[in-house]
Amino acid sequence: MTTDIWLRRAHALHADPVVGRACAIVAESDSETLADQVALAEIPAPSFQEGARGERIAALLSAAGCEALETDTVGNVTARMGPADGRPLVLSAHLDTVFPAEIDVSVSRRDGRLEGPGISDDARGLAALVAMARSLHRAGIQPASPLLFAATVCEEGAGNLRGVRHLFREAGPGAPARGFISLDGAGLSRIVTRGLGSRRLRATVRGAGGHSWTDWGTPNPIHALGGAVGAIARLPLAADPPVTATVARWGGGTSINAIPAEAWVEMDMRSESPELLEDVETQARRALQGAVDRTNGAAPAGRALLALEITTIGDRPPGRTAPDTELVQAAVAATRTLGVDPELIASSTDANVPMSVGVPAVTLGAGGEAGGAHTLDEWYRNDGGPDGVVRALLTALLVVGVQGG
Repeated sequence: MTTDIWLRRAHALHADPVVGRACAIVAESDSETLADQVALAEIPAPSFQEGARGERIAALLSAAGCEALETDTVGNVTARMGPADGRPLVLSAHLDTVFPAEIDVSVSRRDGRLEGPGISDDARGLAALVAMARSLHRAGIQPASPLLFAATVCEEGAGNLRGVRHLFREAGPGAPARGFISLDGAGLSRIVTRGLGSRRLRATVRGAGGHSWTDWGTPNPIHALGGAVGAIARLPLAADPPVTATVARWGGGTSINAIPAEAWVEMDMRSESPELLEDVETQARRALQGAVDRTNGAAPAGRALLALEITTIGDRPPGRTAPDTELVQAAVAATRTLGVDPELIASSTDANVPMSVGVPAVTLGAGGEAGGAHTLDEWYRNDGGPDGVVRALLTALLVVGVQGG
């Protein structure tokens, strides 16, 4: 099916009286959606601690007309609309935030904006997920194929996509999916079709330690890691597709006048290419081992040598959804129907996992404008907010169809 045909279908769907009623309900219920967004943002939900927010989203999805509510063993909340049988289209947003439980996540209103940690990423996506269900239910629309609503855990940071991995495990509810749409943050133009893979390592170097004067010459873990960090900073990295290698955190030692017995670094490597991601990890591991070996080689005879331990602390698979798949064509057509030029981009989201196992997947912004993501100054402004929900709704209905339509 050509792009023009998809666009004509999207315009026809948008003009359909029943679907048009659902779109009107999105606008009419916008104050409910914003209230949901604030209420969800104000429930602390660090990765691995999303239970209270999960309970709230379950109640909201139930009130919005969803059925078969379930909280799985890792904490994902799922619900369904449409036929009981058939391959579902998964509609998803993530429950967790990057902020620890002690951070004040209260939301304030200032100059037409909602301000608070997590108000956009991903309280906006969660509220939009509920708004989609609510509009379908109130308009009396029955999708022709099943919709699986999923609020996932552990999308952020050290969560390592644990929730969506569980959905798409063998025999998981996402395994037979015909497609996957993640609603993540704000915006109306971006369509994530390429999953940016990442590999995260923690390297720990241990030695005997000792006094900075009397034990001078004992191999120093920080000296070794300093050499490794310098070598990693000089790695020749591909530019097309790009590869990055970032040493993000390091630490170690106990006193200003002591040779440390232990030091560590954490690093993040990213690329759209699985091969290039493997290559940069191999180079980083060689740089780390080489620096430790050189430090040990320079030590006086008889001194205790350093030992290196490297642990993988994050592994997000790269992936890609081809532009000519029905899901991407539907998302592009829905975006253009609202008068917005779509932008196909790469990012690292829950969509990485279904992409990596061959399920067509995209990530969409859920409308509005936002800034300061992952900071205490995060904000959301609702300009075009309802359009983000309508775009997701049109995309989903273009894929699954409407009973009787």
